[in-house]
Amino acid sequence: MNKIRWGIVSAGTIANTFASDVAHAANAELAAVAARSLPSAAGFADKYGIDRVYEGYDALFADPDIDAIYVATPHTLHLKNSADALRAGKAVLCEKPITTSAAECQELLNIAAETGGYLMEAMWTWFLPAMQKAKVWFEAGRIGELRHVKADFGYPKRYDPDDRVFNASLAGGCLLDMGIYPIAIARFFARQTPTDIKVISHHAPNGVDDDVVMLFNYDKLVATLATSFRCKLQNTAYIIGDKGYIAIPNCWRASECHLFELDTCIDSFSDDRSGSGFEFQITAVSDDILQGRKESAVVTHAASLAFQQDMDRVRSQF
Repeated sequence: MNKIRWGIVSAGTIANTFASDVAHAANAELAAVAARSLPSAAGFADKYGIDRVYEGYDALFADPDIDAIYVATPHTLHLKNSADALRAGKAVLCEKPITTSAAECQELLNIAAETGGYLMEAMWTWFLPAMQKAKVWFEAGRIGELRHVKADFGYPKRYDPDDRVFNASLAGGCLLDMGIYPIAIARFFARQTPTDIKVISHHAPNGVDDDVVMLFNYDKLVATLATSFRCKLQNTAYIIGDKGYIAIPNCWRASECHLFELDTCIDSFSDDRSGSGFEFQITAVSDDILQGRKESAVVTHAASLAFQQDMDRVRSQF
């Protein structure tokens, strides 16, 4: 089998997860890493047995032996890093959120169209077998007509304005960092744009959002969503119909889902993943690139733009 040769931009926490899970994707291999400092890149390379190490990103983008780039930098760098990689002829998988606004997202999509390059936002949750199984149940009508989506994602984080997640200059805040997950889950099942959004938000001393509760209203259903740096939330999604509901524990990294009819569990699913879950996304994107596709059929460009539009609407109420 041919393998896509991946290069990673940045050597931070999320890049480690990607690097660990590449080993579980049969059609992918990790070939290079680039970071702002050479010692950081070299340490990362030693940890994962990577041969090619670059200080700065341009040299990685110029490497003719690299097929695809995984962008794992802070949010505010996603647009530039992804655009530079696309213009260098590389396929791009960009960590979520793909940009920090709908306007930026549209700009990046335009660049992908102009260059003819592959681009996908790394919404790995949509590729998880448990999430896919839940959608199969839903589309088969096993919970009836959709009435409610409930989803949240939150973990307590100590306030530090210099920490990336609280750093205003790096687009810190729980909405972009964690809130995109429940927003994406709502769209995964509702498959439409909310007609109205209501928001209650709390903010850290520097003004960055650290707790957000959202009510998305649609024509025939409601989504209740939340994200927080102030406390551990249940981190469970409930997809509720007029005949039953689906429970998805740890919905952002789901490994199981359960189908209920009233109070009775009538079906369950659990995956047998060998990695942390990124491998399903890596395999799917690598296959897209090998097949010459320019866009994912799962996380489409339209979906990424919709995430950004929803978050723009939420932030307008802060």
